Amino acid sequence: MKKLLCAVLTAALLLSLVAVSSADGYTIRIYSNSNDPARTQWLIEKAAQAGFTISMDDNSVISGDTAAIQAANENKDGDLIFGLNETRWGQLLNGAYENLSIIDWNPSWADELGAYKYDGKAYGLVVQNVLMLYRNDEIGTNGEALHFAHWADLVNSGYKWYRQGKVGGTTNANINSAMLYSFTDPESPAGGISVEGWKTLWAYCAGGNFTGDSYGIDPLIRGDVQVSTFYSSSLYSKIEDGEVTFPDHPLHGTVTPENWNVVDIDDGTYYIAEYIGILDNPSRTEEETEIVRKFAEWFASSETQVAWAEEFDSYPCNAVAAATAYEETPVIYTLKNCALTIVPGTDMTYAAYVAAHSAEWTNIMTNLGFYWQDNAAAPAEPDWDNLDWSVLTQAAK
Repeated sequence: MKKLLCAVLTAALLLSLVAVSSADGYTIRIYSNSNDPARTQWLIEKAAQAGFTISMDDNSVISGDTAAIQAANENKDGDLIFGLNETRWGQLLNGAYENLSIIDWNPSWADELGAYKYDGKAYGLVVQNVLMLYRNDEIGTNGEALHFAHWADLVNSGYKWYRQGKVGGTTNANINSAMLYSFTDPESPAGGISVEGWKTLWAYCAGGNFTGDSYGIDPLIRGDVQVSTFYSSSLYSKIEDGEVTFPDHPLHGTVTPENWNVVDIDDGTYYIAEYIGILDNPSRTEEETEIVRKFAEWFASSETQVAWAEEFDSYPCNAVAAATAYEETPVIYTLKNCALTIVPGTDMTYAAYVAAHSAEWTNIMTNLGFYWQDNAAAPAEPDWDNLDWSVLTQAAK
């Protein structure tokens, strides 16, 4: 990443503040799954400097996209929602949540976003993808470069890997989408995935190591596993911080890897973009809605997104912000995007296919007991030849 001089970045932010007016007297209620404590605190502080008062829960209160959008739908007090991915945004904009709708909005910087927008409704903030990473040092592959045709090939790699410990969560869902990509079958009653796909995902759980960590980067940095998964945003800063936090076997080399690398996978990886939209809130006055609109204009502007990218190693959807924050595109954002490929036998992209089947996949994994935390108490492997998929694809009663 191109690190900007602090004075230059501060000046850019200050210039962006000229366009906003004081929002004294109204607290903007925000729902988001991009809400780890650092991001939440940063946004609250920067918003205050810009003249806005916001209310936003971090992930100790609301964790994951499902929890964020359900809380917004149930509480009916939201002004703005950001994060989520195309799956959730498609559902939101198509009226899947009875208490949520997005108002019309045409920001001044919309043309800087390319394809990352739902015109008139929601606009891209950051590009995100899931990565499979490996150590190539003496406690990793000992110099062997890893190449897979599919993500699921990990289960037969012979290496020790981390796997997540729960079904829910945006990153977990994206990892599952990458794992299941090569098993799509529009005719399958098992949520459009072949039974072989579910057997392979079970093997990924059974053979993997859940280390108690929220994400897979920490066990890789510690040397607990040889292969792991993580999301692209924050990768470089986590490796940089890991050299201090985990001094025994840290990873070295941000941007240019030294003792680690990204697994070369023919299928590529599963990308998403995170978006921002303004919720319709009948209890707001026109003046208050204008405050919310100005905040959204400020937060998603190229100036503020440069600052966000610098702070959290994200990659902006905004082309102007991306060109400012990065001298060149990091390799993790140049990988093939399997989310945009057409699923054989359909006219749907894989992202649309995931959206159409995501509820069924969650139900299957929940009903069968995927992603147990304690391997000593792992459930018995299902009798794959005698399962009633018409029941398993439905929510448990």
